[in-house]
Amino acid sequence: MHFTLKQLRYVEAAGRTGSIARAADEMNISQSSITAAIDALETQLDFDLFMRMPAKGIHPTPQGHEVLALIRRHLEEVRVLESELSALAGDPVGTLRLACYDTTAPYVLPPLLKEFARRYAGVRISVQEGNMDEIRQFLTEGSADLALTYRRAMPDSQGFVGLFRARPYALLPAEHALARRASVSLKALCQLPMIMLDLPHAREYYLSLFSDAGLSPLVAHTTKTAPMARALVAGGFGFTILNIRDPGNVEPVSGYAARPIRDTVEAPFFGIAQQPGRRRPQIIDRFIALAQELAEQGRFRELTLFP
Repeated sequence: MHFTLKQLRYVEAAGRTGSIARAADEMNISQSSITAAIDALETQLDFDLFMRMPAKGIHPTPQGHEVLALIRRHLEEVRVLESELSALAGDPVGTLRLACYDTTAPYVLPPLLKEFARRYAGVRISVQEGNMDEIRQFLTEGSADLALTYRRAMPDSQGFVGLFRARPYALLPAEHALARRASVSLKALCQLPMIMLDLPHAREYYLSLFSDAGLSPLVAHTTKTAPMARALVAGGFGFTILNIRDPGNVEPVSGYAARPIRDTVEAPFFGIAQQPGRRRPQIIDRFIALAQELAEQGRFRELTLFP
């Protein structure tokens, strides 16, 4: 049986994206090259890897699922080998694939990526954003090496390196009377309509802050993005609760005010999730070490309003 690493990468990309067109865009090659790689491997195996569905992309057959799992395992071993060989020759090279919770990505990633690029200029960084369920899937399926997210969204079996605790805070319209207080209680917040960040795990977490105190907020508006939640608060539509703040916005010019919640509330860890038990390229360990170094230096302190 004869095949190349390039062909395996093309087939893996097609299976992961579920589309020959998307795989071609990702690999920066023609669609015919992806198709040729699939056809060549199917011919050698003498069975179909994918079911072709017009206008719906491709879907792995049962045998295709098994082959893709083997290919991904092999490609991961190749990445480790390439990383170790490059390390012997000098600084690491290759691609670091990061997944990041999308509401935190604009604030957590810049200091990390800037310092990592300064130290390891030969490493290319690929970033995927998504909600907590999506980035966990990226990590599980192998399309991401590491995931920057909250610990509470990860299963107990997941390897996790905590960087900082992100205590929740209330965001209030700047002109509201509660914004003139040094801190607010959950009971006082229940007097206002709530703007809920309606994402997997986030909604349950924010509601639990109230239910644990025997309270129930009035959820008047929902949104999928933190910037929209901030905009609605600034517009006077109610309050919201967030964990990571935007250090670039200045009160009261922004139209809202951030205030600590005086009740005892859960402050989840934010950090790096990883697949346990896998051999990893050195660039992954170096990224984790850098993130821990920056955390110890307090570089993420400005992202938490009340550390």
